[in-house]
This record gives sequence, structure tokens and C-alpha cells, in this order.
Amino acid sequence: MNKQVIEFGGEAVGVVVPDAGRLKFVAVKYHVWDLDSRHFRSADEARAAVRSLVAAQRGRQPVSQSSGISGAYAVA
Repeated sequence: MNKQVIEFGGEAVGVVVPDAGRLKFVAVKYHVWDLDSRHFRSADEARAAVRSLVAAQRGRQPVSQSSGISGAYAVA
């Protein structure tokens, strides 16, 4: 097992490093800080946790929209 970069939306958000037979997530972006130091069985499991966390955060945050900007460009 080697360290692996975990990306979301083309951006590195963390790495998983071997730790006691599992993979420990080390967050490098604030929006995934809740997963920092959490252990996973695989890099795919860590990626799924990142997707789930980001989806939950998007569900909690209101979408702001400036006048003159279409809905496709709303900031989350």
C-alpha cells in the first residue's frame, strides 16, 4: 500500500496513507476537513466518503445567484 492522492472535481482534496493495515485520510482542503484522520479500507472508499460529504454540504448551503448570472453559473 502506498499513499494515493484523492481528487474531487479535478482538485486534490486529500491523500490516503497506510496506517495500521488501513488507509488514513489526510485532508489538504478545508471543505473535507471532517474526514481528516479517518480510516478507510480502500482509496475508493475514501473517494466515496468525499463525494458523500460534499453532496451533504451542498444540500445544506444556499445557492447564491447574482443578477445577470444564469442558474447554470450559480455559486454553491
